[in-house]
Amino acid sequence: MYLRFVRLKTVKGTRSRAGFFTAAYELQRAVEIDANSSARLNNILVWFQKNLAIPTDFNKSKSKGASRRTDTKGLSWFKPTAEMHLAKAFELTDLLSQHGFHIEVLKSARPGHVIYEDDIQIVAEPFADTPGG
Repeated sequence: MYLRFVRLKTVKGTRSRAGFFTAAYELQRAVEIDANSSARLNNILVWFQKNLAIPTDFNKSKSKGASRRTDTKGLSWFKPTAEMHLAKAFELTDLLSQHGFHIEVLKSARPGHVIYEDDIQIVAEPFADTPGG
């Protein structure tokens, strides 16, 4: 099963739910975050920046200009074999929940049409019945 960490909030212009990194960056900018939480959050985010590739494509379309589109359809999912990344994702989820951000873990064996893939994650345009898609 692939795993996706999401908020209740949807991405503007779509029916897809925002991923947990959006909540992490909101918390990072929050004035009221305490020093210990801020340091912990920054350490987790730096770890992901060093250990998680930014996917190169979020659209299935290969038409001219598709790479510049802002209405991306692809959603990021962790592979079930990405144990270290999943441990960090759950650590981030725990920290976010301590600060009032509700994060849900979606699971799917069929996340959609795969657009991008590496050893840790996939990006897939969701099927109609994909959870959170």
